[in-house]
Amino acid sequence: MIFTEYVIENWPLLMILLGFTASLITTVFLNKTTVLRMYALIAEVFILSILVFIEFRLVDDGEHLTTRAILIAIRYSSTPFLIAQIIYTIIKRQRWYIFIPAIITTIINFISLPTGVVFFFDESGAMKRGPLGLVPYIMIGVYCVWLVALMIRNSSKLAFERIPIIYFGFSFFAGLIMPFLIGKDYSKLFCSTIGISIYVYYVFSILQVTKRDPLTGLLNRQAYYSDISNEPEEIRAIISIDMNGLKTINDTEGHAAGDLAISTIAGCFLNGVKYRYPVYRIGGDEFVVVCRKISEYDVVKITHRIHELVDATKYSCSIGYSYSSDGKKSIDELLSESDANMYNEKQQYYKENKS
Repeated sequence: MIFTEYVIENWPLLMILLGFTASLITTVFLNKTTVLRMYALIAEVFILSILVFIEFRLVDDGEHLTTRAILIAIRYSSTPFLIAQIIYTIIKRQRWYIFIPAIITTIINFISLPTGVVFFFDESGAMKRGPLGLVPYIMIGVYCVWLVALMIRNSSKLAFERIPIIYFGFSFFAGLIMPFLIGKDYSKLFCSTIGISIYVYYVFSILQVTKRDPLTGLLNRQAYYSDISNEPEEIRAIISIDMNGLKTINDTEGHAAGDLAISTIAGCFLNGVKYRYPVYRIGGDEFVVVCRKISEYDVVKITHRIHELVDATKYSCSIGYSYSSDGKKSIDELLSESDANMYNEKQQYYKENKS
């Protein structure tokens, strides 16, 4: 039976998509819009797998050239659309115009049905590339570069956030190169590649959500304890930061204003460390920067840069740091010293401002 053949041929993909769907049903970490877009991706990959299966069945029959041509046009068009949909789903603040190149590619592919500009069939029924035969692949390459570039731009530049970028780059560029290495049969593997890729990203994003503070996007207290236990001897400095006047803002302007203040200075911290060192929110208005393999001169530069950035806003913070030149100070010692220095600066701030 055709149904049985489809299931056997696509069993790994079906299991991935079912597992992905089950995970989305139970997740509480992603917003509704993102979840709906991921459902759409699952449906698109599933439908595409059916169309690809039908297309290759028709190849075996050696007939129905018109139907085959339509299915090929759909397959060539769906790949850029899927990657555009992935960008639209996982990269925040993307607009609908991300789909414009995919729409143009689709128009060209379907113009090829009567003209053969992208592909056509010879007398034996074999598919041949037309003068624009590389356009679908070029567009896939453009979207792949676009996706990787956006992921790099939106990442924090920390090592652990490079993992999905490397993975996506490999999986999608493989989809660009493999058809030329193993031929059209790669089309049978494409849907599985897409399904696995977006599911891996989903798992990675969920893991990151559990490590992030939802208000600021900084790493949270749980991530802090986990990270300082990993090769603590490499930690040379800890910078303690505390916001000044948060209670006054909450009492006089409301907690929404307080949240805005916290998120604003959090952005200053990230810019201050230039994304090179992890920043953690370990309390309401308490933050910590953990610095590995760094000189004390660079630590001082970071504290000054953070002060300059925060002072450019209407908010204020107090900063203290502790440095270990040989790495022999324990984490508790570093944190205790940095906290003490930070509180000394805070006392001086309140003394000068009489608050």
